[in-house]
Amino acid sequence: MRIAIAGGGLGGLTLARILHRHGIDAVVYEREASRSARPQGGSLDLHPESGQQALAAAGLAARFQSQARPEGEEHRILDPSGRTLVHHRPQPGSFSGRPEIDRSALRDLLLDSLPGDTVAWRHRLAAATPRPGGGWELTFHDGRRTGCDILVGADGARSVVRPLLTDVELSAVAILVELGIEDVDRRHPELAELVGPGNLWCIGVRQILAAQRLGDGSLRVGISLRAEDRSVDTYRSKRGLLDLFGAWDPRLTALIEAGDGAPAPRLIEAMPTGTHWTGRPGVTLLGDAAHLMPPVGEGANQAMLDAAELAGHLAANPADPDSAIRAYEEAMFTRIHPIAEMSERVQTMMLSPTAAEDIVRFFTPRRAEPASAD
Repeated sequence: MRIAIAGGGLGGLTLARILHRHGIDAVVYEREASRSARPQGGSLDLHPESGQQALAAAGLAARFQSQARPEGEEHRILDPSGRTLVHHRPQPGSFSGRPEIDRSALRDLLLDSLPGDTVAWRHRLAAATPRPGGGWELTFHDGRRTGCDILVGADGARSVVRPLLTDVELSAVAILVELGIEDVDRRHPELAELVGPGNLWCIGVRQILAAQRLGDGSLRVGISLRAEDRSVDTYRSKRGLLDLFGAWDPRLTALIEAGDGAPAPRLIEAMPTGTHWTGRPGVTLLGDAAHLMPPVGEGANQAMLDAAELAGHLAANPADPDSAIRAYEEAMFTRIHPIAEMSERVQTMMLSPTAAEDIVRFFTPRRAEPASAD
């Protein structure tokens, strides 16, 4: 059984690792030239019931804890005047919650756990064609070809594999503008103190200015705006961004001014909630290729859990991989539906006119109602 995984992100690598632990070989085809070809983004919090569960199945829980940052769970929410609305402080040194880890560190952890020939770098999938006897003929952008029996699309939002199963269309949900600030403790100690060891959200009316601390001592700044307000190209200059936040406390907008380099805007898209497909022999999807959701903290976690569950089904039924894939897909559709609905609600809430009040309620635990006396 030759398994090809399109995409060397967290989901694809988790799948390859768990299959390897079960003695099942797979090749990951990744379009990047190497693991260091481009930045991998910011940090993420791994949830016990999904991302951490997948790492346990991969035999990497201990290595994860050696690199994760429990203090990164600290979360501050401010209003445009700089007033603190919510300040969540995790229990020091505890891994019982959702500790942060840089995406690059997590990807390296997975890559280091695989045999050296598992990832085929510089392989950007262009097309997959069914073969008469079953399986797939894969064609890459440079003209190279290979074959496989099972094809797993772990190739993200713009998946090449997804159209083999569904013609679903993506819809725009937001614009995200990103900036980076290197060596923040030395160069901008006031911003380091403002953000703290974890995440900062500054919430206005239909706009959010956020920052997160990374393990390398840098800050990743993100600005979330409504997709329908302006085009992406509008946000390529700091001056234009600062004009949008002109009435905000200068201590907050200093996060924009301190950014190294030009802002990098991109459109955030999502698949319709409840997307599913009729199974097809020898092919399936995981992660953003299967259920692209607004980025509110579930994407990477669910991709890794997809990988763990798919690997488990394939390992349990290697003689009938199509039955294993059907079982995986049915369970995945059921699991993802409420998570996708929640992600959509949170994304809408975060860019609403009443976002600050709504998010404070969302992050404030409800007190138990007193028992009635009968």
